[in-house]
Amino acid sequence: MSVLVAALVLLALLWPWAAVPAARRLAGLLPPRAAALTLVGSAVALAAGTVWAWGGLVAGGLLQLRLRASTGGPSRPSLDPAAPAVPAAVAGAVALVVVAGLTARLWRRQRRLLDRTWRTVEAHPDSGELVVIPGESADAFALPGHGGRSGRIVVTSAMLRSLDIDGRDVLLAHERAHLAGRHHLLARLVQLASAAHPAVRGLASATSFQLERWADEAAATAVGSRRLAAAAVARAALASGSPDRRPGLLPAIDTGPVPRRVSALLDPPPAPPHGRLLRTTALALLAVVALSLTLSIGSAYGLHEYVEQVQTIVQP
Repeated sequence: MSVLVAALVLLALLWPWAAVPAARRLAGLLPPRAAALTLVGSAVALAAGTVWAWGGLVAGGLLQLRLRASTGGPSRPSLDPAAPAVPAAVAGAVALVVVAGLTARLWRRQRRLLDRTWRTVEAHPDSGELVVIPGESADAFALPGHGGRSGRIVVTSAMLRSLDIDGRDVLLAHERAHLAGRHHLLARLVQLASAAHPAVRGLASATSFQLERWADEAAATAVGSRRLAAAAVARAALASGSPDRRPGLLPAIDTGPVPRRVSALLDPPPAPPHGRLLRTTALALLAVVALSLTLSIGSAYGLHEYVEQVQTIVQP
């Protein structure tokens, strides 16, 4: 494998450790909807870049094996790698298998959670949108559609008792925003992307927070009062404690860092950044995207050049 390809692959594997903190800081400058989409897009892009990098190692090793099989060994110094290509290819193949296994396991966990929750919910009557479950544990969440069934808002009777009429309106508006925005899909994407690189896991909690903030803002707009929405979020969190589920997959009004959410609702509505802040944010995002593209295109070009060199030797 050429030194250029090896260097670009190494950079692609190290880049997420710097890109994730940058993406989190960038998201903090944006309104909730834009912040959530930025985090999800960053997670998917970084995961794709990591898989591409491991795949580049495997491809380089396979080419080296082909070259050695055809010539009995490297016949040109320019093709003799600085580091053994075959061990690197083995490492890349092992990494891809691990990533595939982790992704499959996460996917199965997500499916099992939805299956288990739907079985519980189907045991109770619903009004088409709302399912009320009797019990002393206060809980409420948006249950996404599954198996051809449309989404539901699931609320326990204890949660309903803990809220007044206005608070219930906020709760329903919040969970409707989760279902309408398909926030569970965004959360699942980030969870699955985190299997590709350890650094990407740092985006999961930030994405969950921004999705909750997105629904908070939608609820405040629906009821026409930010203070009322903040009070309902605080009451729901105090009533429920800490629900036992993966954050974001079943989005709910009472999850995430509630004090930060309440504080944000007590502030004026978020607005897009302007002036110098907007330019700084745009340049930061452009730098992240440009470096990711440079690493991908550069490694692809380097690998293409290496393929052409190999072909000039193995062709009769």
